[in-house]
Amino acid sequence: MKIEPRKVLELHQVVKHYPGSPPIKALDGVDLIIRAGELVAVVGPSGSGKSTMLNIMGALDRPSSGEVVVDGQRLSDLADREVAGVRGHRIGFVFQQFHLLEGLSALDNVATGNLYQGLSLRWRRQMAREVLERVGLGHRMTQRPGKLSGGERQRVAIARALLGDPAIVLADEPTGNLDSQNTEEIVELFLELNRAGSTIVIITHDRELADRMPRSVAILDGRISHDSGVDSLNPEADNDPSAEA
Repeated sequence: MKIEPRKVLELHQVVKHYPGSPPIKALDGVDLIIRAGELVAVVGPSGSGKSTMLNIMGALDRPSSGEVVVDGQRLSDLADREVAGVRGHRIGFVFQQFHLLEGLSALDNVATGNLYQGLSLRWRRQMAREVLERVGLGHRMTQRPGKLSGGERQRVAIARALLGDPAIVLADEPTGNLDSQNTEEIVELFLELNRAGSTIVIITHDRELADRMPRSVAILDGRISHDSGVDSLNPEADNDPSAEA
């Protein structure tokens, strides 16, 4: 019997409403399963619900109804403090804006990624050195963000997201601020990191980028309109909440 990789992220019939007249349904019954080792693009136009989906997947917001499970943890069973712990330990984030501290070196910007986990600065810097090597910036560790190119700054942000070996990395429009050359380099980096075992979800409006990923999930009007990872002969095989891992 084939053993499927473990589920690191599950959305089961997730709905998200925002107040209004009438109420806005940003997500409308979303089912999605991400397994360890996958590289997935979630693609959709502005207003499709992908940003709301990112917030739900990243435990930054709670759904109006439905279930979210992160690396085996059912978030509805957890208090806000416990959800923050899951978010801090099991999820890495990369954003279009790099969110680097200008007064810190690349090394210390990465080391801030697990600042609140009770680790010593020496240990955090050692971990930061290792992930900066992984993203090809071993020679730029002492540089501050102002001395780095856009592509290098995004590599620092990716290294920070990888710190502590999270179960999943969520990247929100990670090439949105980059020129074509740096975009290509960052896409290749994500592919390389995935080949090395990282589980990554990229949220994007760029269909060309999405088409390069091993799996793409299209979202429109708060619903998943297409998922290339679902077997066309058995469309509920991977997204069936009752399916065994």
